[in-house]
Amino acid sequence: MYEILSSFAQTWGLLLFVMLFLGALAYALWPKNQDRFDKAAHAPLNESDTPLDAAQGD
Repeated sequence: MYEILSSFAQTWGLLLFVMLFLGALAYALWPKNQDRFDKAAHAPLNESDTPLDAAQGD
């Protein structure tokens, strides 16, 4: 019984993780998401070095 369950989990688990990986890859490379990822990649460069309180003019 253990061998049957182990074989089932290994086979379908591998298939599940391959499908999840392909889904994440498709999401990351989808042309519609390029602007969102470019904006996130440049976010650290767009932030100021001043503390939040000084930027608000307190």
